[in-house]
Amino acid sequence: MEVTPLNASFGCEITGLDINAGVSAAQFKPVRAAFEAYSLVIIRSKPLTDETQIAFSEHFGKCEKTLKGNPAAGSVFARQSNIDINTGETIPADDRRMFYQKANMQWHADSAFKPRASLCSILSAREIPGAGGDTEIASTRLGYAALSDARKAEIEALYAEYSIVWSRSLIGYQFTDEERADMYRVRHKLVRANPANGAKSMLIGAHAMNIAGWEQDKGLALLNDLCDHCTQPEFVYRHQWQDGDVMIWDNRACVHRATPYDAGAERRLMQRTTIADPAAEALDQEAVVA
Repeated sequence: MEVTPLNASFGCEITGLDINAGVSAAQFKPVRAAFEAYSLVIIRSKPLTDETQIAFSEHFGKCEKTLKGNPAAGSVFARQSNIDINTGETIPADDRRMFYQKANMQWHADSAFKPRASLCSILSAREIPGAGGDTEIASTRLGYAALSDARKAEIEALYAEYSIVWSRSLIGYQFTDEERADMYRVRHKLVRANPANGAKSMLIGAHAMNIAGWEQDKGLALLNDLCDHCTQPEFVYRHQWQDGDVMIWDNRACVHRATPYDAGAERRLMQRTTIADPAAEALDQEAVVA
């Protein structure tokens, strides 16, 4: 197994690991170390099965269940695809399921809207289009490090509020009353330190709707400014997918977004598992705002 950095401090590629053959605890150890060091890990692989993806994901921790609205709701997968899960046919462009996925083109951190924030996401490429459909990842760790000392002091103790109902509303998508039943507005600390190495980052992106205790216009202005800062080109990696690629990113230290492809002519199927952050439970479990 070899770990090759994409640059000095953000992102790496691992070769020589066959996830489909099963990953032992000893084999996983350098994967976890690379994840903590670089926030983003890319593994070139043959396409995973659902079973092999779950088994690999569970090395990081417990997989979350996906909320209502996603085509794979209720399972441990978030399905990013224009392929109907039941028929295998292409989903029409005007279908509500495609409208829901349009929000993935906003910068966001997965599951920031849940009472227990997530550790990481594992996205595997099952079918990729001939062109387009890249994924962009931005490092909020590098972005934080580049802030002025005054800005760091300003945001250090702040809590932000997050909601998927809010983020989907930004593109005009509305959940049904039934879908909204298990969705909340939650509060998490804006600045977090990685327990493994102390590196600080920010939990920002489209799900962040305000700073707790602030007027929303003021809170959004700060959050949008921080997101704009962290998504400057020098903090962004753009991944052009190959069949079977596996990408792991740290939701504590990254935001990401999908990019367009011709969903009417091309097929795309990506399966994502997301891991709850055990270190976040004590901090956030009492911070749910109905």
